[in-house]
Amino acid sequence: MSKDNVQEKDKKVLHSLGYAQELSRRMSGFSNFAISFSIICILAGGISAFPAAFNALGSGGAFLIWLVGGVLALSVAFGMGQIASSFPTAGGLYHWSSHLGGKFWGWMTAWFNLIGLICVVSSVDVLLYTVFFKDLLLGTVLGVDVSTFGTMHQLVFLVVVLGSQAILNHYYINITTKLTDWSGYVILGLTVILIVTLFAFSPVALDFSRLWTFQNVTGDAGGGVVPFRTESIAFAFLLGLSYVCYTITGFDASAHTSEETQDAQVNVPKGMWTAVFWSWVFGLIAVAAYVLTMPSLEEAHAAGWGSFFYMWGASNMPGWLSIFLAVGMVLVNYVCALAGLTSTSRMMYAFARDGGLPASAALSQVSTVYRTPGTAVWVSAILAFASTLYAPAYLILAVACAVFLYLSMVMPIAAGLMAEGTAKWKEKGPFNLGGLSKPNAVLAIIFGIILAISGFFPPNEKVFYFTIVFVVALLGLWSKKTAPIGIGVAVVGLLLSFIPVSEENVMHFLVPDAMTSYIAIGVAVVTAVITFVSGGEDNRFEGVPEGDKIKENQKKIAEIEARYKD
Repeated sequence: MSKDNVQEKDKKVLHSLGYAQELSRRMSGFSNFAISFSIICILAGGISAFPAAFNALGSGGAFLIWLVGGVLALSVAFGMGQIASSFPTAGGLYHWSSHLGGKFWGWMTAWFNLIGLICVVSSVDVLLYTVFFKDLLLGTVLGVDVSTFGTMHQLVFLVVVLGSQAILNHYYINITTKLTDWSGYVILGLTVILIVTLFAFSPVALDFSRLWTFQNVTGDAGGGVVPFRTESIAFAFLLGLSYVCYTITGFDASAHTSEETQDAQVNVPKGMWTAVFWSWVFGLIAVAAYVLTMPSLEEAHAAGWGSFFYMWGASNMPGWLSIFLAVGMVLVNYVCALAGLTSTSRMMYAFARDGGLPASAALSQVSTVYRTPGTAVWVSAILAFASTLYAPAYLILAVACAVFLYLSMVMPIAAGLMAEGTAKWKEKGPFNLGGLSKPNAVLAIIFGIILAISGFFPPNEKVFYFTIVFVVALLGLWSKKTAPIGIGVAVVGLLLSFIPVSEENVMHFLVPDAMTSYIAIGVAVVTAVITFVSGGEDNRFEGVPEGDKIKENQKKIAEIEARYKD
């Protein structure tokens, strides 16, 4: 099929869902793969979050956690891919949830996904500064004294980086696409070079038994990465899954750019699952290289969050190669956040297009010159910067992004499980799991929830608290009548988040204050009851186009598309 025919087919499918082709179909199948692969970026979370597994269950634990976690993530990607093949729209996840599970389910999915995406951008950019630019490139490789670097240095760095990423996404989207395409190749190439380098210049003889040697290094034995000691190996394994949860995520970007992808029904699901698969394969080899080339596992464990830097510093690699690798990691992490901003802005644009956000008219506006949602791009960048002002920013943002994204990814899969074979989802797209569809959906839901809750435990206990507060706030905001409750809970919850966490509270309640948790859960129940009793026509979100709404929208499509130049 020619390119023109493919574009016409894509446009026809989009029209059938009630939307005009406002964004430009500029992305090939590889580009769709590359944007998800760039956001996953095994040289980002695959390095910074490595201690979450290694310093919980040792060398064999890190290897097994990545091996098993990758299978779990792949199941989620397959489940999402099948739905994306049927409904290839920007904003993907919330659209699927709204259509298959109802507008309230879509509303909740949208907010979980949007917050998760904002945290992707902010956490990766904070990681870019603290881990890769300051600590690795400047401190470890170039020997610069970074002990005097403070908050102001980070803020200036983030303003420059986020500003440039917003400019590229707004005005130079073709360059952005080329950069994410380039990043796909570079991540693979750089990972291979890193692995070969670590083995070639290893200071110790390789001991492959490390790959199946498990050590419980929770608590002080692991440098306090897990701030308490547990005797349960299974629990240590669960804690270590946050490594995979943070790294192999963000592949919903392929879905969010559906309306910019050629032959979307085929290339979007393929982009998602292949991005997860290759990240899993190369990441597994990389984890093996990390643990096999450490001179001493005990010293590496004692280094805590610096266990990767311990391994790097022990390598006998030449200085020029060390600089080359460090610079490459800085660049791919920059593009990782750049791609994350693309994904976030598309989700925000799509949700606003359906009236789900304040100032929807502005946020859903697409530039007739650049064919990008400029307002959504800049608002996404501003919100990402604002989220970095919370301390300790990186850890909270990183875990929050993983938890919220996985919850938002399993929600449409759950809706699809219930709707499959009904009037809402009779016909599937080209990517069809057939008889494995429902079993995979069940497994994906279980796996996604397991990966999400792995981020609820210390030192990430405040993410659990935030999740409770966030759900309560959303329940209140769903209905205009209960909006004051939602706003009040959000404000009070934000203030209470600064309450110091005691060890007893962390261990027993996983929240800053036990009474606060009981109050929050109680308010959630009361708010839910009030919301659904007083809901109805005053809901905040009308849902995605259905039935007559699609026909009404289709009458306006020609007029809308006439504004844009191909």
